[in-house]
Amino acid sequence: MTTFHGIPAGAFAFYAELEDNNNREWWLEHKESYASLVRDPLTALLAELEPRFGPGKIFRPNRDIRFSQDKSPYKTAQGAFASAQEGVGYYLQVSADGLLVGGGYHSHSPAQLARFRNSVDASGTGESLRQIVDNVAAAGFAVEGEKLKTVPRGYSRDHPRAELLKHKSLSAGIKLGQPDWLESPAAAREIAALWEKLRPLVDWVGRHASP
Repeated sequence: MTTFHGIPAGAFAFYAELEDNNNREWWLEHKESYASLVRDPLTALLAELEPRFGPGKIFRPNRDIRFSQDKSPYKTAQGAFASAQEGVGYYLQVSADGLLVGGGYHSHSPAQLARFRNSVDASGTGESLRQIVDNVAAAGFAVEGEKLKTVPRGYSRDHPRAELLKHKSLSAGIKLGQPDWLESPAAAREIAALWEKLRPLVDWVGRHASP
């Protein structure tokens, strides 16, 4: 297993260049740079954090352009996900803008959404989530997710957790740019500490809204 030494600054420069050269010829010329600057460091990072956060995976760098008007073939960010259960877990992303760290869930089925709403509606589990979300926001994370514009049918508009009921998915993330520790082995510790702040949210979702 490769030892994690940090995420090199070249990873962010790679994506800055890709934004201006998003074509197959440029990618093939710089494929080795992608491997050494992006893929391999993130693979080593996920392996180091796996005992605490679950198995990790790196998303494909290729875009699915079959149904998109934008035919640029490559993603301009590299995402990675660590999870002990399907679709619920911890996220990080490298792009020209720097590092983003997050957690929660994005995909949802009708049954999953029904469980989520029932748990938000119930006073015990719902208030627990409200407190978790407040704490996550106070820690500097942006609370995000796909949302309805209004409270879903069957729930009162003045429900005490109306904003949470609007969510169809729920996640939180923080944009870090390129902090000083990013290029050192300390990055694993710093990212783990941020993921730990999100653990209550991930655990709640894992119990009450997992697939």
